Amino acid sequence: MNKHINYSSLTIVFLFFLCSCVSKKELLYLQDIQALNNSKVLSSKNTLQENDILKIDVTSLEIDASIPYNKNSLVNNFGNSLQLLQLNGYLVSTNKTINFPVLGEISVAEKTSQDLEKYLKNLLEVGGHLINPNVTVRLLNSKVTILGEVRNPGTFTFTEKNISLLQALGLAGDLTIDGNRKNIIVIRESNGQRTTTNIDLTSASWLSSLYQNIQPNDVIIVNPNSKKVTSAGLDR
Repeated sequence: MNKHINYSSLTIVFLFFLCSCVSKKELLYLQDIQALNNSKVLSSKNTLQENDILKIDVTSLEIDASIPYNKNSLVNNFGNSLQLLQLNGYLVSTNKTINFPVLGEISVAEKTSQDLEKYLKNLLEVGGHLINPNVTVRLLNSKVTILGEVRNPGTFTFTEKNISLLQALGLAGDLTIDGNRKNIIVIRESNGQRTTTNIDLTSASWLSSLYQNIQPNDVIIVNPNSKKVTSAGLDR
């Protein structure tokens, strides 16, 4: 009787051990990365969206002539913090337009920051406003939301034109040991359409996809792995 109880106990412990263990294959990132050595890096084309806040600077050979085409008063008077830059920026309307000095309402629909730079430069030059103008456009409120099994979930702002998915996860302090590395969900909204994809971080294949880089307003969800689900008493 005691032996039967002991064997049953050992069996239960052994099954629990199997359920609770996570193999290296489930934990290690980019296990086949060598297959992509020297591969081409894809750059994403992030078109401007409603509620984007843009910082647009215009310069030309004649400095005084370019002053009317810049919104600098607030920043010059009170500093150069990101919050003040955003307050003094150009807010993209629901119609995907901005109200630009002198030129009036300008459409940014289906344009990237680089496209808008070229477009404004052409308007200023061809319209006889400025001689050889230079236009720079910078998105001030890019953000990504990261939820689930990461060390510091939340919404993170970045000012770079592009950050990778791995960089975004780094902002959240990386996945916890309980994060499911084989099934990272990325939710993306662009031009009125929502798409979702599933990323397997243990493989390097996704590095050749358009999801290598984050787009502004992406949402990344890291679900718990089987060990965490089992320990929580939930069905897989």
